[in-house]
Amino acid sequence: MDSGDYYGYGVTDRDLSYSSYPTVSSLETRPFGTSKFDSGNSPLANYFESHTFNTVTDYQEQHSFIENLSGASSSSDSSLDYNQYFHRPSPSEDCLPEGLQVFSSGTSALHNVDHSRNMKHTHLQLESALVGDAMKSNPYLGKNRGAQTSSLRSRAWNKEAQVLDRTQQSLVSILNGIQSDTQDKVMEDLILLNVPSSNLKQLLITCARALAENKLDDFEILVAKVRSFVSVTGDPIQRLGAYIVEGLVARKELSGTTIYRSLRCKEPAGKDLFSYMYILYEICPYLKFGYMAANGAIVEACRNEDRIHIIDFQIAQGTQWMTILQALAARPGGAPYVRITGIDDPLSQYARGDGLAAVAKRLSAISEKFNIAVEFHAVPVFALEVTRDMLDVRPGEALAVNFHLQLHHTPDESVDVNNPRDDLIRMIKSLCPKIVTLVEQESNTNTAPFLPRFVEALDYYHAMFESIDATLPRDSKERINVEQHCLARDIVNVIACEGKERVERHELLGKWKSRFMMAGFQQYPLSSYVSSVIKDLMKRYSEHYALVEKDGAMLLGWKERNLVSASAWF
Repeated sequence: MDSGDYYGYGVTDRDLSYSSYPTVSSLETRPFGTSKFDSGNSPLANYFESHTFNTVTDYQEQHSFIENLSGASSSSDSSLDYNQYFHRPSPSEDCLPEGLQVFSSGTSALHNVDHSRNMKHTHLQLESALVGDAMKSNPYLGKNRGAQTSSLRSRAWNKEAQVLDRTQQSLVSILNGIQSDTQDKVMEDLILLNVPSSNLKQLLITCARALAENKLDDFEILVAKVRSFVSVTGDPIQRLGAYIVEGLVARKELSGTTIYRSLRCKEPAGKDLFSYMYILYEICPYLKFGYMAANGAIVEACRNEDRIHIIDFQIAQGTQWMTILQALAARPGGAPYVRITGIDDPLSQYARGDGLAAVAKRLSAISEKFNIAVEFHAVPVFALEVTRDMLDVRPGEALAVNFHLQLHHTPDESVDVNNPRDDLIRMIKSLCPKIVTLVEQESNTNTAPFLPRFVEALDYYHAMFESIDATLPRDSKERINVEQHCLARDIVNVIACEGKERVERHELLGKWKSRFMMAGFQQYPLSSYVSSVIKDLMKRYSEHYALVEKDGAMLLGWKERNLVSASAWF
């Protein structure tokens, strides 16, 4: 049998149009906010609308087998138009013909082999599959990374010293532009606020506090001051501040939801957005960490199974499953038969530039290349809309369910009295899975009131922007694109939106543990072997990354701040 015959593809009987995704048929047609929001210092106005960046590198074509499978490239324009309505493009109806069923007749029988030999071989294959590409030459993690990092630190120190001087000059400039009859009040307010001009982080917190306490005059003074210090090409807190201040203004103008939707509406071209996501994947270990922890748990839990069904609640590009399929294909005794059910989301669909058929093509290529039977089942709906019947769980399969940076988007009891978040976890428990993997941002922004949530988001994203600073120079167009297209919209949503419109609702590992245990799950400890592989990977980045093993789970952080958690359940 030709290896290509191993691959099967199926879709649900549901209508495959994306009509279930929310669209906004009418938004406010007025300009966002007032002239205050349209300040010339706004990065959302200047940098989102007027710059064009090219981000594809030779490395993506030469060294990334994932990228080669996708056929994606990057080019041109990444403008943002605030007055465009939020509407995701829908795939054509013939992308995924309704009822398509082309399943393989081939199966793979596994022989009973010695457990320790099996595990050792699996570990070696998994390590090779997961870490191999990461250890290759990387334009962002080259041999001179240490020297580059030292140079960046030196430049950072110089920049910080310059900020102190510029701060005084900028403050004088602001005051000179204010009429004399209000200068005394401005000076009095700034003195009363007692914020060191060199401490931008504290200044941002004071700005948020003024907004929380409805002290709008103080807020306007502080916003003007903040805008004179922030820059998308500055140090980490200056770059982060550029996006945060616009989120604060949007909250004050009650336009946060509109701006968030517009940010998601006027994305760069799909292939460009895919490229920016790929750069983030390469320059920081956060996504790799999540993939490796989850894949390691799935491989170990299903090591003796000859039929495996993986349900991915946010299939995205399907990247996570390329390496695990390669590892399973090399398993002693033969490869298992693998079914993958992929649940979609509109952002990933847009980045792919196609429906789930694009993921099907990738998996088909892996199936043929590594001679492993793969069947793909497409479920093009939001995770919140998934029902048990859509998942097509079959007897005799080892079921693995994967939540990768996705479950926090499902609202909980603080948003909906029906508590969809816990409902979904209980529904998964009813399927009797062999393993459930959970990867989430280690942040507490779900139910916290505005000011504590703001401080938490500021601390979290400051650490993330610092970690990016260790890899890409501050004037890098690639870095600017990654931060504005992959991170800025989430920052705006956390700060400016409320209720059902605030979809970035992160919780700490301890809270996730409580939810899973209340649903009847027990924790599946992540192995020390997977931990050692992840630690080897981290050596390729920066000494400031830290891996914490806690109660069977793992947390990846930058310096003292944990940023991503990974855990497994059964």
